[in-house]
Amino acid sequence: MYQRIDGRRAENDALRRAGLRGGAFGSLSTEEFAGRPAAVTPRDEIDFGSIRVLDGGLATELERRGCDISGPLWSAHVLDSAPETIAAVHLEYLRAGADCIATASYQVSARGFGEAGRTAQDAERALRQSVEIAEQARAAYARESGRRAWIAVSLGPYGAALHNGAEYHGRYEIGLDELTAFHAERLAIAAQTSADMVALETIPSLEEARAILRALESLPELQSAWISFTCRDGRHVAHGEEMRDCAEAVAASPQVLAVGINCTAPHLVSELIREAQRGAGGRRPVIVYPNSGETWDATTRSWSGEADTKRYGEMAAEWFEAEVQAVGGCCRTGPDHIAEVARAAKAKAARS
Repeated sequence: MYQRIDGRRAENDALRRAGLRGGAFGSLSTEEFAGRPAAVTPRDEIDFGSIRVLDGGLATELERRGCDISGPLWSAHVLDSAPETIAAVHLEYLRAGADCIATASYQVSARGFGEAGRTAQDAERALRQSVEIAEQARAAYARESGRRAWIAVSLGPYGAALHNGAEYHGRYEIGLDELTAFHAERLAIAAQTSADMVALETIPSLEEARAILRALESLPELQSAWISFTCRDGRHVAHGEEMRDCAEAVAASPQVLAVGINCTAPHLVSELIREAQRGAGGRRPVIVYPNSGETWDATTRSWSGEADTKRYGEMAAEWFEAEVQAVGGCCRTGPDHIAEVARAAKAKAARS
């Protein structure tokens, strides 16, 4: 699955210097992580206010580095084929200024792995491994910078497990109970990892958000999640509900840290921020991490348009002025985009 590209040897040398290669990859040293809880970080230990810059797209950045993400498990394939490349991407985002990195687990689920001929145990191992890889990158970055970074377990919507684009419309042929069980299964595993929080991403509908809230209620020990919606215009999530109504429902949960907007065209984000803030009513902050501005063609399975990193940074500055808590990027954004976001965050802090 992994295709070698020019510069791979240099990348490996850099990873060795950072301490991300050698031995059994993915095993954390006892010395580095002694005393860390074997469960997601309690809410009262998370300084969410310090998170201003999120990371960028993981799968598309892995693809740029030569990884094959064309299979049904998307970036989760790379957990098997090139975990060191995932670590390298995490590290590059931290160096670009990200305060929080999301794991390579968006596409991991027992259902999705089953359709790919894998077991539920394989899916659980993959989710745990994704956190360990992020821990490796965070530890390496802490050694070189001394700056604190956070880890979010990335969990995609039910539609992502179907491999048919259903996450972009949310018209599922299952009931609320089954949808709740799908999310609860993965959340229960995530709650046992040493990540800091859980990111439930690209949620297309109010119904799926309600299923996630029910799943969270069944896991009272998991108090640190954000729920982020994919949207079709400046007022509505992909399935058609008002963003304002979705934000209101999510913000009511004591287990939710923030309301998010992701995997959405950036030109829609300013209006969506206003809608989300009205719905949240000040009870929860809003975070945004849209796509680069390029457009995905599902027929040709290709991207069109250009990603203007400077313009992305200008828009990030506008979003910070709208009082969002954090900004990052989704599909087709990379470390250069996040460096621009970090500059916008610093400029906003200097003015405050």
